[in-house]
Amino acid sequence: MDSIYRHQRHIYDASRKFYLLGRDGLIAGLAPRAQDTILEIGCGTGRNLIGIARRYPGCDCYGLDVSSAMLETAHGAVERAGLGGRIRLAQADASDFDPQALFGQPGFDRIVISYALSMIPPWQAVVAEAIARLSPGGSLHIVDFGDQAGLPSAFKAVLRRWLALFHVTPREDLPAVVRALAEEAGASCQVEAPFRGYAVRAVVRKA
Repeated sequence: MDSIYRHQRHIYDASRKFYLLGRDGLIAGLAPRAQDTILEIGCGTGRNLIGIARRYPGCDCYGLDVSSAMLETAHGAVERAGLGGRIRLAQADASDFDPQALFGQPGFDRIVISYALSMIPPWQAVVAEAIARLSPGGSLHIVDFGDQAGLPSAFKAVLRRWLALFHVTPREDLPAVVRALAEEAGASCQVEAPFRGYAVRAVVRKA
């Protein structure tokens, strides 16, 4: 991941702004309570975490990423935003991490995964791990590329070729996998495909 992002990280947010659809809607839908804890898996440059911390000033925010290069950029962005006291970052494999060791937290009230699963080979394990790390009553919020079923086939073909240049693979079975993992964990699950299937959004709520 460091080899992919060593140079991309400097233009990542500007270059992704117009096609990572649904990120701000995901943040708006978190609706945490005061003093809830919020974790972003695959936090990248810190763009989403900064937005979350500003929107929900009563919450403590955490981010993990496997890329040290991305985390270096995120640390700088967080400090420039004046949020170093409210956002903590750590390097970890999202498919198997210990929140107590990383952050001194047993679990999280909200977990966010935004356009990261399409870049993580063991993405199913990441979803399972995220559900396992939810506190009772917590929720997991996912947005990523969908199957583009409602879009013209030519547009879909061009998009897939473009995404492949950045090592991105839309997970067409994401809705089915998330539903199955939620059911296995005794959690509820809601899935929708906005923008004519360009994206997929899922919310898993732990009882």
